[in-house]
Amino acid sequence: MFAFFDPMYFVFLAPGLALSLYATWKTKATFSKYSKVGSRNRMTGAQAATLMLERSGIRDVKIERTGGWLSDHYDPRKKVLRLSDDVYSSNSLSAIGVACHEAGHAMQDSHGYAMLSLRSALVPATNFSSMFSYIVLIGGFLLQSDPLMLVGVCLFSVCVVFSLVTLPVEWDASRRAKVAMDEVGMLSPEENRHASKVLNAAFLTYLAAAITSLLTLLYYLFRLGLLGGDE
Repeated sequence: MFAFFDPMYFVFLAPGLALSLYATWKTKATFSKYSKVGSRNRMTGAQAATLMLERSGIRDVKIERTGGWLSDHYDPRKKVLRLSDDVYSSNSLSAIGVACHEAGHAMQDSHGYAMLSLRSALVPATNFSSMFSYIVLIGGFLLQSDPLMLVGVCLFSVCVVFSLVTLPVEWDASRRAKVAMDEVGMLSPEENRHASKVLNAAFLTYLAAAITSLLTLLYYLFRLGLLGGDE
């Protein structure tokens, strides 16, 4: 039987799905709220990221504009920090918070932060596993083959590990951003608190994703009978 027809699937996944929905709503609502609040110094997201990188002595990272909503990210392979349109040229507290968070990833890369290196190393295996794990698992369900399901579970476990490793990486990047925004003085204490709310809401989405993937893994183990369940 497919996982999505099994009532136990929803029993296992309900908490994670509920948290994911809340995290998505919270992130959008918080970003939207503080995207309407401009910083007193009128600094844009791109300028904030540049200042944070310069403060850290990082000269080899380019800052580029990219399309999409909240598509901001740091590419450690190309040493490029990409900021979405809503962040790059905006002087809102949301834009500054997000830009500094991404600059935090560049700082991690420059300082040799171990968890970022581990996450980057996991990317190829995670891409492969996310592509084939569900195919193998569905095949195992259809054929009622425990060995095949076990292979699928092992593949899916790589995705779970990636989600868990992502948590300290994202938390540390936000921590670096909060410290920089405070020490450099780009935001007032009150503005810093508001920008931090944006970062905290965004982290909640990573936490929800990690919990959901972990609960999904537990469900598959249950279906294999390793947690007291049966086929």
